Amino acid sequence: MNMRQQQTLQKLRTQIQELYQEMVHLGDNGIPPGVHPGHREGARNLLHYIALRRHDIRELQHELASLGFSSLGRTESHVLGTIGAVLQLLAKLNGEEDDRSHECKELGEGKLLLERNTEASLGPAPEGRTVRIMVTMPSEATTNYGLVRGLVEAGMYCMRINCAHDGPSAWSEMIANLRRAERELGASCKVEMDLAGPKLRTGPTAPGPAVIKYRPKRDAFGRVVQPARIWLTAMERPQVPPNPAGASLPVPGQWLSRLERETKITFVDTRGARRSMRVTGVHSGGCWAEADRTAYLTGGTFLTAKPRHARSARARVGPLAARPQSLLLRPGDTLLLTRSLEAGRQLPPEQGGAAARIGVTLPEFDCVKPGEPIWFDDGNIGGVILSAGPDEVAVKIKQCRAEGEKLGAEKGINIPETDLNLGALTAEDRVNLVFAANNADLIGLSFVRTEADVRDLRAALRELGREHLPILLKIETRQGFENLPQLLMEAMRSPAVGVMIARGDLAVECGYQRLAELQEEILWIAEAAHVPVVWATQVLESLAKTGKPSRSEITDAAMGERAECVMLNKGPYVVQAAQVLDDILRRMQLHQEKKTSMLRKLNVATIFSPETATAG
Repeated sequence: MNMRQQQTLQKLRTQIQELYQEMVHLGDNGIPPGVHPGHREGARNLLHYIALRRHDIRELQHELASLGFSSLGRTESHVLGTIGAVLQLLAKLNGEEDDRSHECKELGEGKLLLERNTEASLGPAPEGRTVRIMVTMPSEATTNYGLVRGLVEAGMYCMRINCAHDGPSAWSEMIANLRRAERELGASCKVEMDLAGPKLRTGPTAPGPAVIKYRPKRDAFGRVVQPARIWLTAMERPQVPPNPAGASLPVPGQWLSRLERETKITFVDTRGARRSMRVTGVHSGGCWAEADRTAYLTGGTFLTAKPRHARSARARVGPLAARPQSLLLRPGDTLLLTRSLEAGRQLPPEQGGAAARIGVTLPEFDCVKPGEPIWFDDGNIGGVILSAGPDEVAVKIKQCRAEGEKLGAEKGINIPETDLNLGALTAEDRVNLVFAANNADLIGLSFVRTEADVRDLRAALRELGREHLPILLKIETRQGFENLPQLLMEAMRSPAVGVMIARGDLAVECGYQRLAELQEEILWIAEAAHVPVVWATQVLESLAKTGKPSRSEITDAAMGERAECVMLNKGPYVVQAAQVLDDILRRMQLHQEKKTSMLRKLNVATIFSPETATAG
């Protein structure tokens, strides 16, 4: 080895030794008291990782890689062990002794600890697949046992119940259906319940007319390619359609009981147009009918049925729920947000006046300041705060389609630069937690921002005698992301903890262009802490909703293999989506483990022939 090489090695050794000492200091002194014994190594490793990532070591990485050493690019689960191994090799090249064999043992322990903690939170890994699948339950999971069973068969390993919807009675039915499916299939599936948290949303809007519209699908020439499907159900005991429906009509039960296949039903719709539909299926909860022409119906519309073997019978459509109207907002419009939950409405088009007014669900919104950005409906509408008073906030709409966007009731509001003085547990959450703590295997903490939020949940679980339950930190706010290491340290006082990357709100809060960067950082930090990650929001969304995936979402689902669990949202084709996701994850785990490529034999390498390539 010449002098120049020795100098280079000594320089590298000095740099890495300084990093090493900083990591050891933070790891020895930064672990807060009360961290659960099962998480102490994870907390220590997380501190080592934070100490490392305080520095820009890209040049150091290049130099190490050029000399054939580890580039430190895969250190998350065993930071000190990797650094120690590099220092040990550098010392040997310099003819010195540096025994760090005890630290090098950590190189495999981090992976084992992550696997153990994942099993504690999400259950054992499925056979032939390391990544679990979580699925959000729709309301129909209360009555549609076949849906729940189909999801378990397709590979669902964790049922997600969103406490922002339905209620204890419906949740009990969902869980009962799951337990029945487990018994019949010999399967095991966890239940995760999300507490709704303090989600800032728009208030109600004025009701519109109680009218139902259905229409068939047509091709470019106007020909019907798929008739409209109408679900007819008894108005006395209405049933949710077992499959997607273009419309659901309540009708008298006695009249409904007379219907049979091929019965023709005629009526005059709200426009005076003569229309008809034909019964295609009779079920215990109702009947299916199909129609080839668009129609509008309201409560009281007369329906005339002509069965093949009975007299014609007339009945009226039962009462229909009025659908809330939406507010139309265009670029440059002013929207007024109010404390009052009086029904939102469009305002008269006066010179200089606001275009619309709507309430908000949380009065704390008045802590916003002029100039701060605000987003509505998952970022579909963007604006800036013009003024903020005690009872009203004025917003100038800046981003939406030129023709305008519709803003409805109960749509999410994000104010990423505003410090909301809100705890993560609302009064409703505390009520729902009683049910969740006694029925769920995992509790999701929504909109977590500070360590105090985690402490509140842990204290509430302790009061219920359920402090052992795993906690899932849902990272969906800018503040939650920035405080992630502190949140993990607090959560690791519990026996089991995980992290969900709630990419929908997170993208709105931090900007879509930063989402890819943020989700990588969350994956790194969670792996450093040896805790599992749930990859969530819009995974295979087109497939779940329409039955047809987009190319980009297939790639996104494949990227989810780097997490310990991937979440699907509800949709008419969610069982198919779960089947596809199961297949993708099984394939990808042969090629990828976290950030490490698995060099299995490639078919294209076997097929390739130099002689063929150079022929001609």
